[in-house]
Amino acid sequence: MSDAYRHALLNLIATHSFRLGDFTLASGQKSDYYIDCRTTTLHAEGGRLSGLVFYELIKEHIPHAIAVGGLTMGADPLVSNTASASAWALADYNEISALNDELELEDHDPGPPPTLIQGFLVRKAEKTHGTGRRIEGFLQPGAPVVIVDDVCTTGGSTITAIEATRDAGMTVAGVLCLVDRLQGGRDNIERALAEVPSDVTPPFHAVFTANDVRHAHIALQR
Repeated sequence: MSDAYRHALLNLIATHSFRLGDFTLASGQKSDYYIDCRTTTLHAEGGRLSGLVFYELIKEHIPHAIAVGGLTMGADPLVSNTASASAWALADYNEISALNDELELEDHDPGPPPTLIQGFLVRKAEKTHGTGRRIEGFLQPGAPVVIVDDVCTTGGSTITAIEATRDAGMTVAGVLCLVDRLQGGRDNIERALAEVPSDVTPPFHAVFTANDVRHAHIALQR
């Protein structure tokens, strides 16, 4: 993963998404800090960086995945920006390949083209009208996909997305989280991933921990 992308993204989260205080989380737990990653993932540069970082993680750890999705609405900007990052990578590849052909650079091998990563969103409940689908966007039975989330506390929203994705017939090949609060979510998610028999348990990767963000926030205040 590009350290420059990761460092810049961490500073944006620490600046725009981290607050110290007295908070009650969605899980009901009390906390002396709050992280709202949507103020970063919906930020123009924060969205771009989060998409690039997630796309690189998929290429490195889950290269066979062909789509990315998650529970609305925390996952929405992560899904769209990761899919867009893959499209930009393929566009750059095609542009460079065309330039090589134009210049007749036969000794330059650009390698295989990047894989497009499609996107889908998981509704919290099925629609009561129209098709009644719970999955919006990409839907292909048997397809290997990655589930993403912005903040992982107990892992509840991520597990909901995992279950809905599996119910739709797709295969969860991995899970990516932007910030892990280190409050049991990883264990719960990994347990859910292991519940379906498989030769390989899908990996879980968190880009940052809450401690990473707290330390960056404090450092930026100095």
